[in-house]
Amino acid sequence: MNNIFQNVLAIMGGLVLGSLVNMGIIIISGNVIPPPEGVDVTSMESLAETIHLFEPKHFIMPFLAHALGTLAGAMLAVRVAATNGRSYALVIGFVFLAGGIYNVMILPAPMWFNVLDLVVAYIPMAWIATKLIKSRTVTTQSKVLDQK
Repeated sequence: MNNIFQNVLAIMGGLVLGSLVNMGIIIISGNVIPPPEGVDVTSMESLAETIHLFEPKHFIMPFLAHALGTLAGAMLAVRVAATNGRSYALVIGFVFLAGGIYNVMILPAPMWFNVLDLVVAYIPMAWIATKLIKSRTVTTQSKVLDQK
């Protein structure tokens, strides 16, 4: 497969998978930790107007959605990339960070959550993805060599 095509596929696949994981967690979050009474979590306007009703527990699932979405997307990018998977994982992290910054600008969430989310959920998760896939690749290569 052409390296350029494979690297573009790594980015696109990472963005799609990360977005699917993110949205999947957001969709089920209301069943795991119900929102406060009277809050419509399907509307950004309603969230902006009622976010003052949220307790710290209500921010767990959005944080996990952002962190695990980035982690999954970055892991896929590392696996699929033909060259320098770490760079492609970081691209995924920065794209999702840009989305997080946009979210901070439109939703008046508490400052502690904004800082935690922007500092921990994106670039560190992309970096962790490179370490997880690298260690898995090294382990797989070791097993192959041991079998010879």
